[in-house]
Amino acid sequence: MASQWTGGCLCGSCRYEFAGDPPHSGYCHCDMCKKATGGPFAVLVQAKVEDLVWIKASPAVYRSSPIATRGFCGKCGTPLFLQYDGDELIRVTVGSLDRPTGFARQVITAWRAGLTGPTAGADYRRRKLRSASEACRAKSCCGFAALTCV
Repeated sequence: MASQWTGGCLCGSCRYEFAGDPPHSGYCHCDMCKKATGGPFAVLVQAKVEDLVWIKASPAVYRSSPIATRGFCGKCGTPLFLQYDGDELIRVTVGSLDRPTGFARQVITAWRAGLTGPTAGADYRRRKLRSASEACRAKSCCGFAALTCV
């Protein structure tokens, strides 16, 4: 069932909306996302670029890497989105949504990953962090793949 999603920045200068099914949510803990959000990771939701409309002032845009740009309010600095070059999706920051609830998400547990025993959680986290670091180095981090960490 399609829903209407709205959001914007802290000062209200930049506002957006998009419609669609509940968006997939995920997080990224690469160094760029940490610095862009000022936190330990970025929490993001996907929208189709063609569905997202800026209804009040478009954000300022910064090329944060050779493969992506980030949008933020030029007045108050609120981080608003991450967009990879040539991608049909844009990743909007959850904190900029008016009602950040009801997202589609996938949680992968150590048990589902086939790990068992007293150190299963730690082993899973180590493997996940190692694979996330490899994905970042391969420029495929934040791809919203099967894992919650995207």
